[in-house]
Amino acid sequence: MDYRLTRFAQNLDGQPMFKVLAKVQEMQRQGKDIIHFEIGDPDFGTPQNVVDAACHALQTGKTHYAPSIGIKELREAVRLATQRSRGFLPDLEQVLITPGANIAIFYAVQCLVEPGDEVIVPDPGFPTYYSVLKACGAVPVRVPLRESNHFRMHPDDVQSRITSKTRMIMLNSPHNPTGSVMTGGEIRRIAEIAKAHDVYLFSDEIYARMYFADGITFSSPSYLDQCRERTIVANGWSKAFAMTGWRVGAVIGPHDVIAKMDLMLQTTSSCVPPFIQYGALEAMTGDQSEVQHMTQEYQARMQILVSGLNDIPGIRCLEPGGALYVFPNISGTGMTSEQFSDFALDKAGVALLPGTNFGEYGEGYIRMCVVNSRENIAEGILRLKQALLKG
Repeated sequence: MDYRLTRFAQNLDGQPMFKVLAKVQEMQRQGKDIIHFEIGDPDFGTPQNVVDAACHALQTGKTHYAPSIGIKELREAVRLATQRSRGFLPDLEQVLITPGANIAIFYAVQCLVEPGDEVIVPDPGFPTYYSVLKACGAVPVRVPLRESNHFRMHPDDVQSRITSKTRMIMLNSPHNPTGSVMTGGEIRRIAEIAKAHDVYLFSDEIYARMYFADGITFSSPSYLDQCRERTIVANGWSKAFAMTGWRVGAVIGPHDVIAKMDLMLQTTSSCVPPFIQYGALEAMTGDQSEVQHMTQEYQARMQILVSGLNDIPGIRCLEPGGALYVFPNISGTGMTSEQFSDFALDKAGVALLPGTNFGEYGEGYIRMCVVNSRENIAEGILRLKQALLKG
C-alpha cells in the first residue's frame, strides 16, 4: 500500500472509456484509420443559437462569479421543464446547477452514504457509479440487467437486495450502456420500494430527451415524492444538446440534500461559469430545430447499426429504446469482451468498448455508440464483418 495516498485516492478507478479514447487517439496520431464507436460524445456541433447566447453573455460581462446554486433564470427554466415533463413544480431551492451531471453522483453519495452503507446499482451500468462508491467506501450491491428482460432493471431484483444496510438505489433510464428503457410500471414499483424501505433514490435522467423506439414514453420516479423526501434527479445538457464540453448539469432533490450539495459545489468549484449557464438557458428555451434534427438522425443511425450487427455471424443485438448506445452480444464469436474489443481495434480499425468496462455482468457484450455518420457506421460494420470472416 502506498501510504502517501489516502484510501480515497487509492480506491479511485475513473472512467475506462477515456483510457480507451487516449489509446485510440495515439493510434490516429501514428496514422491509423479508426472509426469511433467508443465514447458517447455527439459528433454534432452545439446548436448555433446556444453558442451565440454564450458568446453574448461573455461580451456583456457575464464573466464573474455566479451564485453557487446557479443563476435564477436557469433554475426557473429547470423548474418549468420539470413541471412539463414530470408533472410537478419543484421549489427554486430544490434546484442546483452543477458542473456537469457526472459530478452529481459524487455529491449525492458523499452527502448521503456513509462508508459501509449499501447502494443498489444496475450492472452493467455507468462506470462512475462504481468508481464513486468504491472511493467513498460504500458497498455496491449489483442488480444484473439481463438480455432476456431487454436489460431493464427488474423491481423484484431490487426488492430482493434490500437489507438493513441499504442507503440508496441508483436508477438510470434510458440506460447507459445498453440503451434500455424501463416501463412506467417498473419505475413506479422501484419508487415505491424506496419509499417502503425509506432509502434514497438517485435517478440518473441524463438521456431523458433521447427516446427512439415507438410507443416508449418518459417516466421518472420523482412523481411519488416530487423530490421532497428521498428522490434525487440528475440531468444535464451534454447529450441531447451536444454540449459535452460545456460541463453543465442540474440536480433536483430534497431541500436539505440540495443545500449540502450546494456547499460541496462551493467547496470544490465555486460555481458553474455564468456564460455557460446562459448558453444552457438558451438550449432549454430557444429554438429546438437542431435538437430535433439530431434526435431523428440518431434514430436513423441506430437502425443502421442494429441491422448491420445482426447481419454479422456470431453477433446479436437488441434494438435499444433510447440513449446513444447499443449493447450487442458477441459471445457467438468465441471471444471474450476484451478480446473482441482488441480484435476490432487491431484488425478492423473499429474502436468500441468491452462490456466488462461497465460491470461484472458485461462479459459477452460490447458497447457501441451512434455518434458517427451513417456512412461511417456502415463502414465500421463492413470492417467488422470482413475481419471476422478472415479470422
